[in-house]
Amino acid sequence: MRYVIAMGFAIVTTVLAMKFLSGPVSNWLSLQQYYESSDTAETVNQMGFMATNLFGLIVGWTIGWAVGAPFAQDSDDDV
Repeated sequence: MRYVIAMGFAIVTTVLAMKFLSGPVSNWLSLQQYYESSDTAETVNQMGFMATNLFGLIVGWTIGWAVGAPFAQDSDDDV
């Protein structure tokens, strides 16, 4: 059950990060440098977007893992 809770929190925080945080962060990141090619600027923008989403996923998983701690089962009880 702990894994399900962690996955739920991870999905929710990733969606929230994608909706509200990733766009502004990736735009800010790509505007901090000068690029000779528009392809390079777009690549930096996309990598910033994906990195922010990954950060949201990790934060959500960690919060869900902590919230789901009371639902963890001890593996010694199954034997």
